[in-house]
Amino acid sequence: MLSSRMALRRLQRIAVAPLSFTSGATTKVQRDMSTLPRVYVTRQIPSEGLKILQDSGQVQFELWDSDDVPVPRKELLQKVKGVDGLLCVLTEKIDAELLDAAGSNLKVVSTMSVGFDHLSLEELKKRGIRVGYTPEVLTDAVAELTVALLLATSRRLIEATHEAKTGGWGTWRTLWLCGYELANSTVGILGLGRIGVAIAERLAPFKVKKFIYTDVAPRPELAKAINAEYVTLDELAKQSDFLSVCCALTPETKEICNKNLFSKMKNTSIFINTSRGGVVNQEDLYEALSTGQIAGAGLDVTVPEPLPTSHPLFTLKNCVILPHIASASYSTRNAMSALAANNLLLGLRSQPMIKELKL
Repeated sequence: MLSSRMALRRLQRIAVAPLSFTSGATTKVQRDMSTLPRVYVTRQIPSEGLKILQDSGQVQFELWDSDDVPVPRKELLQKVKGVDGLLCVLTEKIDAELLDAAGSNLKVVSTMSVGFDHLSLEELKKRGIRVGYTPEVLTDAVAELTVALLLATSRRLIEATHEAKTGGWGTWRTLWLCGYELANSTVGILGLGRIGVAIAERLAPFKVKKFIYTDVAPRPELAKAINAEYVTLDELAKQSDFLSVCCALTPETKEICNKNLFSKMKNTSIFINTSRGGVVNQEDLYEALSTGQIAGAGLDVTVPEPLPTSHPLFTLKNCVILPHIASASYSTRNAMSALAANNLLLGLRSQPMIKELKL
């Protein structure tokens, strides 16, 4: 498995080469850029991806030139009219309305994300539109953040920092701010893929006693790498001291983490979600945390995003909430950007993408 730095260097080397022309054709293309496929980029993506698009000489593109504010829906529907390709991020809903607005020229959608719950896959399939996405290059960054969030939650680091800053740090006390350690624990993984394996590999040196997992079916090859045991969802809840959610959001996994799951967990267990907010019923999670059914939760994803500051989960000391930053390292975001750009260009040339979602 490549690190994001190695992946970025590889993607830079294999950046889709400019089309070859005779000298006369080159002059004509330079003179009339309007003949090139039109692309709309829905966000100011990291520089590596933009550079690949610019240097390719294969497309004319326009972008929403902001990384702080998503393109307004009304403007997005206007900008996609007649485009051949669309490079988007997970904040844009690519649905029938948008595809109708784009029209029949649209051949490729390339999303700078590993998740694709913002894409209406049936609508894309019906129209014969190819879809590129960016798995694998973010595995290391997400795994690192998951471990950091797990430790921050289980060892109550956010609470401790607050106490130190606000005068709560008094005399030494025997059980003040005690948390739960990984040594001799059972770690459960809901959805065992590359990220789940990478998380387990990073947790193993903490002397974890046992790894267990559940998925739609046993995954023996992946499980072998971390010596993990396949169990049912109920057993995962009952046995796990730490439960990390790594599954994709699908109709089957929507709110799979609900009252039924939390009621089976230990009152000393820690729940971590760095996958998609939609896999958790947040009302049930609030009840589990506020009543002491489980000890703590760490969330990098919520519904909606951003989560309103008035949301009840923010009132709980035993709930750590991050603003969806699992893949937020410079090398990973640049690698995602480069992969998304390469997928787009290859798709427009009717060539195999580096990472294509099979519809």
